[in-house]
Amino acid sequence: QVQLVESGGGLVQAGASLRLSCAPSGRTFRPNVMGWFRQAPGKEREFVAGINWSGGVTSYADSVKGRFTISRDNAKNTVYLQMNSLRSEDTAVYYCAAKKAGSLIGPYDYWGQGTQVTVSS
Repeated sequence: QVQLVESGGGLVQAGASLRLSCAPSGRTFRPNVMGWFRQAPGKEREFVAGINWSGGVTSYADSVKGRFTISRDNAKNTVYLQMNSLRSEDTAVYYCAAKKAGSLIGPYDYWGQGTQVTVSS
């Protein structure tokens, strides 16, 4: 069973930074496309960022461009989301997503359980 495991969430003040990490629980699954979504209370899940295998192609939601950076380390089979200049509106549960191929925006086939990011102001 494919499992994606996120880590790195937490409670921070506005302006602070966090780095989220995500990796399949095993080394067998090596998805070409990985991404991050988030869901705030009372809102639908929204796309945040996506990345291809090489890391040469990325996509970001307008709300996070210039602040968030998605990257991956294939040797570690891990994808990261560096989140800088965090704002209260970034507060959400962040979900890691993966798939074999396709658009970076979605849809995705595999999901993690989510990690809470709370930004106080």
